[in-house]
Formats: sequence, structure tokens, C-alpha cells
Amino acid sequence: MTGTVLSSTSHPNPVRVAHVMAGAPSGGAELFFERLCAAQVASGEIVKALIRRNPERLVRLANDRVDTESFRFGGRCDLFTRRRVSRSLHAFAPSVTVAWMSRAARFLPSGPWVPAGRLGGYYDLSNYRRCRHLIGNTRGLTRWMVEQGWAPERVHYLPNFAAELADVSPQRPEFLPTGQRFVLALGRLHRNKAFDVLIRAMAHVPDATLVIAGEGPERDALETLARKEGVADRVYLPGWIHHGGAWLKACDLLVCPSRIEPLGNVVIEAFSAGRPVVAADIQGPHELIAGTRDGLLAPVEDDKALACRIRDVLGSPTLATELGRNGRTRYEREFSAPTVLARWAHFLRHEVV
Repeated sequence: MTGTVLSSTSHPNPVRVAHVMAGAPSGGAELFFERLCAAQVASGEIVKALIRRNPERLVRLANDRVDTESFRFGGRCDLFTRRRVSRSLHAFAPSVTVAWMSRAARFLPSGPWVPAGRLGGYYDLSNYRRCRHLIGNTRGLTRWMVEQGWAPERVHYLPNFAAELADVSPQRPEFLPTGQRFVLALGRLHRNKAFDVLIRAMAHVPDATLVIAGEGPERDALETLARKEGVADRVYLPGWIHHGGAWLKACDLLVCPSRIEPLGNVVIEAFSAGRPVVAADIQGPHELIAGTRDGLLAPVEDDKALACRIRDVLGSPTLATELGRNGRTRYEREFSAPTVLARWAHFLRHEVV
């Protein structure tokens, strides 16, 4: 997702923090990892990124002035990565080392730094036994961590921030036909994202075109389903995109139909863009939207109810405007870069012991 990330005022006493990411080439956690490293550097922290080998990520981080090293982060037979990571961390001498997700946590070596694990999902906490603190990006995750036996003072809620999209110019995909409403979904083409439910819902929304921007193992199945449902001429799967902010600003509606969604970064991104949101009533989207007028929820796995919510928004300019305005206010209050960076700064300076 493109857009301007706002930085906070530089800290007079910067913290040395290492972030360890052994994730996939693309994904929500990986994208936010890059955003946070870059934003912390811009805000004056001293940051080191230790990543799984990925030339594209290495270039992006270098362009944002993030000191970065690459490692194999292989399977159980990888006998050298932990030793090399340890050597790099000792040379950098961080105050805090943050392991992003399970693989990074398993490779995290001991040393004279405070180890923390950052989770964006309900992972096996035994992988985080080397960590002194856990970070969750939703309140639901932090409650769950405490329920699993972690001391409340060692569990911290640090939400994601989305790119600032207020000044991004809207741009409809050039392949979209004129005269039809533009429904957008973003994410990996994986069963957890429930894009099959959304495609079935589109059979009940005849005056709209759906764009699902992402890539993954479900592509063939989704294309087959679109043909079976008779909506193949109104469903586009263009793959991963690098101008998602412009498409978000141009869409009539962002839909997050997931079966499993611990947070829902795309919901926060739609808030930033000031666009209305319809989401499945699951985990992260429930926490973000339930009891508010910041978006609409539909039951999980219910394509007809999802279609009804989509039609509610597309059929009411007043409702669409209200949801978009409320979501933007929510973004500014909770999920803007300065707000989230301030929470990280407080965590690094006052909560890590």
C-alpha cells in the first residue's frame, strides 16, 4: 500500500531497537514491519532490521535508511542462522530486540537486550519462550495472551498504523468498465480471506464490479468460482499492486470478508482513505467495527448477508459518506503513524524491564 507515512518529532534520547522478521515476501505483517522500521528511523530511533533473505525488501528498507542485514532463517536443519543473528545483535547492541512472528522468535538468541515477541495472530506461544514481553496488535490478542498465563505487565497493546492517504489522488483501475460501482478487496488469495464468499455475494450485487488485489494459492479456484457464479465479467484479479492507496481512494466500498482475520489491516487502510467498509464479523474486524458507525459487519460465511450489506452502502450515498467520515476520524484518533509511534516510544522507554 502506497502513501505518506507521517513521522513523529525526533527523540532527544533515541532507543536502539532491533526488529527480526523471518516472514514471507509479502503479507500484512511484513508490510507493517517495513513501515514501522522506516517510521522509527524517521522519528529518530536507532533501528536495525534483521530479515529473511529478500532482495526487494532489502532495497525498500535501504531506501528508507534502515540498517538491514539478511539471513537464511531456514528450517530445523539451519544450524547457522541463530549464531549469525547473535553476532549481528551483539555488534549492534540494542536495548530491545523484537521478534516478529514465530519463526523469528524461535531463532532469537539470548543476549544483553530485552527480548520481545510481536504477534499479529493467535500463534503457539511456546515459540516465544525466549521473550520477556509480548506485543499484540489488537486488544483481543492481548487478552488472549493473559488468559494463556502471561503476566499482564508483560503484555502490551501496540496497534498497527496505516499509511496516510488523505492526500493520495484517487485512481480507478484502467481496466474497469465505466458506469459500474467499484468494490475493492485486498489480500492474499488464501482460504482464510474468504474471497470465495465475496465472489458468491457479487451474484446478488448486479450493478457493481469487484477487484480483488492480491496473489496466492486460491487464484485458480476463485477464477473457476467466478465463472460458475456467472460473474467472471465483473470480477478482476490483477495480482499484487503497489498503488493500492490510489485504488482505495477511488473505490466505492472496501470489503473484508475473511474467515480468519486477527486484525484486518485493510480495514484501517480504508479508514485512512475515508472509504466505507463492510467486513465479516470476525476477530479483528469485530473489534474495530462492532458497536460503532465506522463500518458495517456481516455474519461470517454468509454470502447473502454480505451482499445485503454491500447493497446497503452502494444504495445510500448518505450512509457511505457517514461511514467514510467516521472511519477517517477513527484513523486519526487511533491508527495514524504519530499516534502509534508515540505508543511504541512509550513502550521502549517506560514499559520494557
